[in-house]
Amino acid sequence: MSLLSRLFGSNKPTDTAQPETYNGMRIYAEPMREGNTYRLSARIEQDIDGTTREHRLIRADTFQDADAAASAAIAKAKQMIDEQGDRLFD
Repeated sequence: MSLLSRLFGSNKPTDTAQPETYNGMRIYAEPMREGNTYRLSARIEQDIDGTTREHRLIRADTFQDADAAASAAIAKAKQMIDEQGDRLFD
């Protein structure tokens, strides 16, 4: 791990739990650690014609712990699915 990563954290998504299924799509909450906070991040997947399509959701919102960031990511992903549906993958 580099010195900068140790000082400022890594922006890689943390390990994800099982996905939450919503309207036929899978939502993986993937909070990104940034220093002492976690950025809202999620991955939305759907199988279309035998191919897995993916949409990455990353927002500026930060939280003090990974669980709060994960909960907010799930809520935001559901909102996006409700608003855009299959257009998320265009």
